[in-house]
Amino acid sequence: MLSTDTVSLSPNPLVQALGKPAEEFTKADVMGYAEDHRIPMLNLRYVGGDGRLKTLNFAIQSKAHLDRVLTLGERVDGSSLFSFVDATSSDLYVVPRLSSAFLNPFSVIPTLELMCNFYDVDGGPLASAPQEVLRKAQRLLEEETGCRMEALGELEYYLFSEQERLFPVEPQRGYHEAAPFSKWEEVRTESLLHLASMGCSVKYAHAEVGNFVSGGLQMVQQEIEFLPVDVCDAADQMVLAKWVVRQVAHSHGIEVSFSPKIAVGQAGSGMHFHTRLVQGGVNRFSQGHGLTDDALKVIGGYLSHAASLTAFGNTAPTSFLRLVPHQEAPTAVCWGDRNRS
Repeated sequence: MLSTDTVSLSPNPLVQALGKPAEEFTKADVMGYAEDHRIPMLNLRYVGGDGRLKTLNFAIQSKAHLDRVLTLGERVDGSSLFSFVDATSSDLYVVPRLSSAFLNPFSVIPTLELMCNFYDVDGGPLASAPQEVLRKAQRLLEEETGCRMEALGELEYYLFSEQERLFPVEPQRGYHEAAPFSKWEEVRTESLLHLASMGCSVKYAHAEVGNFVSGGLQMVQQEIEFLPVDVCDAADQMVLAKWVVRQVAHSHGIEVSFSPKIAVGQAGSGMHFHTRLVQGGVNRFSQGHGLTDDALKVIGGYLSHAASLTAFGNTAPTSFLRLVPHQEAPTAVCWGDRNRS
């Protein structure tokens, strides 16, 4: 149970109201919150094969209706979500994870949101779903080593808007700039606060290196970084972060791009992941002032499997346009203490 101080400081309204961490949420908790706060809408959220967040909307009609949706989820057409699901046998089910419940920060109508898992018609997890592949890998790791992997993501992106001529910044000199030199700081801070209210473990956000003008449009780069959480939750957080940044940018009438490379000679946008192994709440990578044998073994594994990791992690062709010297982008399979070259 969280301490009173921790609950009162939590930006997540459900944690405050229920007085417990999200991982302890029960169906009764979610139903009670919906009833006590007169929540009329529920959205089931899930990630399709294109990596974007999908939505299924429900108008809550009764306790029995809400109970059924929270317990059983709903049927969806898998062939419209994943290229590997055949239309001749495409029924899938999306079933919500109670621990993921949050209030939609954008909806005028109070709306509960829940992230979902995919299940097949036999009631088992959809083995081919990317999220299930990750969960299976996590389970196998824990069975073999007794450790779980935690990860934190860094999400970089560009905002496009009409050029603002006041307080210009030199190209490639935007890193950690403050307003008024840093443009669209409000998009960054609004996104950060929304993500925190949704239960995401955010670390900080800042202006990034990229900053240039092209065709009358000003391109400014920003970054949101998270805290280490279970690797499956880290993946969810990145999907939610893209959704939030797009929503906030849209509300300001500007565009956002997560493309790895939008212009030759300008800083690309990375999606970095930091990882560690945890056992019993203890970080197995660190021992005083040095790395543990476990950490060195994992580093060796990353180096050995760099090619296959690149194939899975860099599916967009523009990823490889980003990998050039002198842009803080990797150009060699190596590791170092603090090397950003």
